[in-house]
Amino acid sequence: MRPNIVFAFADDWGRYASAYRGHPGESSIHELIETPNFDRIAKEGALFRNAHVPAPSCTPCRSSVLTGRYFWQTGLGAILQGARWDESIPTYPLMLEEAGYHIGYTYKVWSPGVAINAPYGGARTAFETAGTHFNDYSHRATERMTEVGLDQAKLELLDEVRQNFLSFLNDCSDDEPFCYWFGPTNTHRTWEQGSGKALWGLEPDDLEGRLPEFLPDVHEVREDFNDYLGECQAFDSGLGVLIEQLEAAGQLDNTIIVVSGDHGIPGFPRAKCNLYNIGTEVALAARWSGTVKPGRMVDDFVNLMDLAPTFLEAAGVPHPEVAGNSLVPLLQSDSSGQVESDRTFVVTGRERHNASTRLGHLLPYPQRAIRTKDYLYIYNFEPDRWPLGDPHGLDDLSAQPPPMEELLNEYMTVFPDIDKSPTKAWIIYNRAREDVAPLFWLGFGKRPQEELYDLKADPDYMTNVAGNPEYQAIRDGLNAELMQVLTEQQDPRMTESAVRFEREPFAGPVSDEWLMEAFGTTRL
Repeated sequence: MRPNIVFAFADDWGRYASAYRGHPGESSIHELIETPNFDRIAKEGALFRNAHVPAPSCTPCRSSVLTGRYFWQTGLGAILQGARWDESIPTYPLMLEEAGYHIGYTYKVWSPGVAINAPYGGARTAFETAGTHFNDYSHRATERMTEVGLDQAKLELLDEVRQNFLSFLNDCSDDEPFCYWFGPTNTHRTWEQGSGKALWGLEPDDLEGRLPEFLPDVHEVREDFNDYLGECQAFDSGLGVLIEQLEAAGQLDNTIIVVSGDHGIPGFPRAKCNLYNIGTEVALAARWSGTVKPGRMVDDFVNLMDLAPTFLEAAGVPHPEVAGNSLVPLLQSDSSGQVESDRTFVVTGRERHNASTRLGHLLPYPQRAIRTKDYLYIYNFEPDRWPLGDPHGLDDLSAQPPPMEELLNEYMTVFPDIDKSPTKAWIIYNRAREDVAPLFWLGFGKRPQEELYDLKADPDYMTNVAGNPEYQAIRDGLNAELMQVLTEQQDPRMTESAVRFEREPFAGPVSDEWLMEAFGTTRL
């Protein structure tokens, strides 16, 4: 009997789950949240402790997950704004559908492009008749709690998840295996300020002393992070509804459940859209009754593009050779720790996330990285460009910053590759302060061509040792290994002298028409 497949994939959810609590090298932030449903999947299956995304930006990451390829192998799926899908590239949901699976999704799968031509089946495979309020969880719950109370507001949102999922299950015939994608975006900006405490009882100042060193440890930043943790718990509550309905339908033990996220936290420097750990590390757990031995901890480095060949192999569907490697052997193993000896690193990268790195032009900020157990090596192909987009004068510490209200509301004009947030606004507004300036430059400033971090000595990757003679052999070795992978996988940065990503439609001049279509504005 072919297994069903349920993939719960949260937008912008990094590695914040209580299942990771107490593990060596993990952040103590895990101690502050409760994710019982993710923890159940991990307890009844396998918890992956070294899972990374191929690209810390939603569209290229999802393009990779759907195809099993590196993001640069997915055509215009390699970028966010202006992305379009190349229909000649196979995607696992449509391959499963051709093999007899009933497929569907709720909320987000792959957003840019025309829905009917999207690589997961588009509008015809959407099951959202109950609504999409869960995507705005904290806003909706805050609004409704004034009318019906907090408990009822939460129940309404969970009932939306339930009814959407039931509409999918009811559309599936009894003899038809199914493949369902649950993709809420509530962990993406924006969320209600103060909601972490108001909705979930999480105290912002419990984060004091727990934030990464590159973030100012002030109340405003702690509250912002705290609200995000509340959204992580909200996603987990939605996951619980899926598990409950699978049990009620008698399908739980014939269903592969995989839970993860598409990259790290948004609106924080060095996180989303960056190749540092907080940008690329994600939670990952898999439950497959009778195949995955319960309670396993897997330390192998895995890339989320490994999921497409995993799902296809589990379903018995032949698939083309791709860069991703099926996780089925890892899932079938009885071992914990390092299971496969060659899974000792991942390669990640990015080109362009949002709008521009130079006024009026869609220029990429090309980066590639290799992450091993002890080291993170990043190669920046264009170090003269701004990694988070044009600062529009805010690189001058002596210049008067815009009013805080303007900083909170802006999106396009200032460092556009980092989402607007209270944290971004606070750092920019206070960037001239003696204690903030070094963190501002670390998060927003230009970067050298090579970065190397010794994660054993420097877990928050604060000190670049690429120029340290003591690390020369390590730097050279990681550089060689990274460039070999890029060359073997035909990365245009290696095989075409970067011409592809420096020209239209990947880059080029920005027209007013393009801006209006993409952002509803003509301002850069």
